[in-house]
Amino acid sequence: MRILLDQNVPVGIQSIIFTWRPEAEIRLAYEMGWARLRNGELLTRAEENGFDLLLTADQNMAYQQNMAGRKIRLVVLWTNRWAELREAPERVVAAISRE
Repeated sequence: MRILLDQNVPVGIQSIIFTWRPEAEIRLAYEMGWARLRNGELLTRAEENGFDLLLTADQNMAYQQNMAGRKIRLVVLWTNRWAELREAPERVVAAISRE
């Protein structure tokens, strides 16, 4: 599974994902050079580059983007606060594991 982390997702989330899904390939929007792309452009670029999932904490993204016909899944976290995310690793994994 190839996962792209949006700019607003704490980098520490990688450790949670790797613990539960060690086979996952995780990349940051920043390291891909996509930090300044708007949501729709980011989804398109991620999809074109073979990512399976875009993980974001942007609560509006799911409502602003039409996901119909896209191959990439959008997963929106309930927060971008690392303190809350690290206390609920099973919730993070459940969110990315839904098919």
